[in-house]
Amino acid sequence: MDRIDAMKVFIATLDEGSLAGAARRLGRSPAAVSRAIAFLEAHTDTALLHRTTRSIKLSEAGKRYASACRRILTDLEEADMLVAHERSAPRGLLTVTAPVAAGEDLLRPIVDEFIERFPAVSIRLQLLDRPVSLIDEGIDVALRIAHLADSTLVAVPVDEVRRVVAASPRYVARHPRIKAPADLAQHQIISMTHFGVDSWTFPTSSGSPIPQVVQFTPRFMVNTIRAAVASAVAGHGVTRMLLYHVAEEVKKGSLKIVLPDSEQAPLPVHLLTPHGRLSVPKVRAFVDFAAPRLRKHFKILGSVTGPN
Repeated sequence: MDRIDAMKVFIATLDEGSLAGAARRLGRSPAAVSRAIAFLEAHTDTALLHRTTRSIKLSEAGKRYASACRRILTDLEEADMLVAHERSAPRGLLTVTAPVAAGEDLLRPIVDEFIERFPAVSIRLQLLDRPVSLIDEGIDVALRIAHLADSTLVAVPVDEVRRVVAASPRYVARHPRIKAPADLAQHQIISMTHFGVDSWTFPTSSGSPIPQVVQFTPRFMVNTIRAAVASAVAGHGVTRMLLYHVAEEVKKGSLKIVLPDSEQAPLPVHLLTPHGRLSVPKVRAFVDFAAPRLRKHFKILGSVTGPN
């Protein structure tokens, strides 16, 4: 059996999450997929996958082997394109990732438009609210909203986004005025793991070099952004979000930004890709297509202040 082909089957199984899913994607039988993985395990003399009737899980050796396979297959793809002179013809499967809310609200419409423009490219959009290793997980492009630390990745700057504290006008009218971050300790807080469960940090106040940390006991804790925003709109408390999460509500007046003069520095927004991937036509085409559209969106977003 061809080892490169078996690697492709192995990676397809991981991406699809099952032998049957890989079989459907590759147009093969589940038995053929199983034989390919068994071939790799025999070749490496180690178990790569732990199988149950419902799921598969990588062994520790399998994790390292999968990372190596992805690098090998990526290098082969790039080599094939160079030899075939296809640098100007985007094609194939492109894997893109983003945080869930950013992917749904910002990136998904751009992906739809890109697919229409480039019919030879298919996209797998993985929306994940967790750290993602682009190389280990076979990601071509990531939308990341955070300060960057990984110098092995190529970062294409997009813009920056504010972190805002917001509440409904009804809530603001019925509760003590929020004039300073410390006032939040006396308010009903809607919190979530993304932005601080029991404390929020604000910039230093005048005359102090130490950031302000406001401790609170939340009245409502939730693990999705949409639920937190909906609860705030309904008047049940104060929440903290990236501006794009609440921009529509602020523009409509159903939420109001409070403490605008005490906001932390905006977070940078980048498109990331592993080193060398920008030479792949589908990756270059997507970055060139998505970056200006995201910049336009964030420029408009930066002007959001709500009704006068």
